[in-house]
Amino acid sequence: QVQLVESGGGLVQPGGSLRLSCAASGSSFGVTAMNWYRQAPGKERELVATAFSGDIINYVDSVKGRFTISRDNAKNTVYLQMNSLKPEDTAVYYCNIVRFGINYWGQGTQVTVSS
Repeated sequence: QVQLVESGGGLVQPGGSLRLSCAASGSSFGVTAMNWYRQAPGKERELVATAFSGDIINYVDSVKGRFTISRDNAKNTVYLQMNSLKPEDTAVYYCNIVRFGINYWGQGTQVTVSS
């Protein structure tokens, strides 16, 4: 069983930055992907950024050039650096880890971008 603990959400003005962290319990052995999703009110959950094993990284078009996903395998932690935040980035952000084909989810952290 893997438990994920997220941190770093909050309220920020448009143009500001936040860094989300997600620490996973247990070993990183067998982890094939570490992802960040988000869900805005009234919308479906969407995949924002993916860090696959082998340093393959993908982003949804709306965050390219503004968000950066990174992983620290030694700490079994994934980060999401979010710059130039926009009001439309407001959502609950969820960490997701795939280990031996099983999905594990964090509890979610609220990000609100507002003046």
